[in-house]
Amino acid sequence: MREKKRKFAPYLVYICIMSCILNIETSTDVCSVAVSNDGECIFNEEDHSGPNHAVKLGIFVDQALSFVDNHAIPLDAVAVSCGPGSYTGLRIGVSMAKGICYGRNVKLIAVPTLELLCVPVLLHEMTGEEGNALLCPMLDARRMEVYAQFFDRSLKEIRPIHADIVDDTSYKELLDKYPVYFFGNGADKCTGTIRHKNAHFIKDIEPLAKNMLPLAEKRMAQGVFEDVAYFVPFYLKDFVAKTPKKLL
Repeated sequence: MREKKRKFAPYLVYICIMSCILNIETSTDVCSVAVSNDGECIFNEEDHSGPNHAVKLGIFVDQALSFVDNHAIPLDAVAVSCGPGSYTGLRIGVSMAKGICYGRNVKLIAVPTLELLCVPVLLHEMTGEEGNALLCPMLDARRMEVYAQFFDRSLKEIRPIHADIVDDTSYKELLDKYPVYFFGNGADKCTGTIRHKNAHFIKDIEPLAKNMLPLAEKRMAQGVFEDVAYFVPFYLKDFVAKTPKKLL
């Protein structure tokens, strides 16, 4: 495989190894599958109709693998969004990814969901020209709790992932110093709560398989792979099963 430098945002350059990667994203209600080859997206399918991963994912993966096989493209790795996010969605996506890796003897790559959310924001330069702006991807964790993480525009982590209960004083220490852009389905419910002058909200940002390409390629180039036998998603919080209500 040969390497080359690729730029997916004006301030973020990474090394790309020429390879074929199947990308799977199931961390939210959206189910999506994409294939990248030599750094370009050559296949993409998405379902936004609700949490239909158990039905849609297998169909999309079959279509993607058929596409790769019909074009005689050797598959090098499977990348999967590894969380945090929906417990059931992550479990379905990772199980599918591991099955393909076993069956085709290819590498497994894990892409953090919150880092993935930053890709379209960087690609489309949604933070404007504010060089010191921070990115805060958020995923809904029910009620007023969110999974949140802070990055600068080069995707350097500024604050690790936490499950935060949001109120009107949340993130004040960072907001007093920097403009912060909040996005993801967790940010949608915070627009009326976080009212700091440096808080900005970007709508309609979802974790999608087609946006995994630069992050998966970077890990491929760095040789950052997961153990297929022992890898599990990053749930952040323990799953709590609820007893169903009795029907009268």
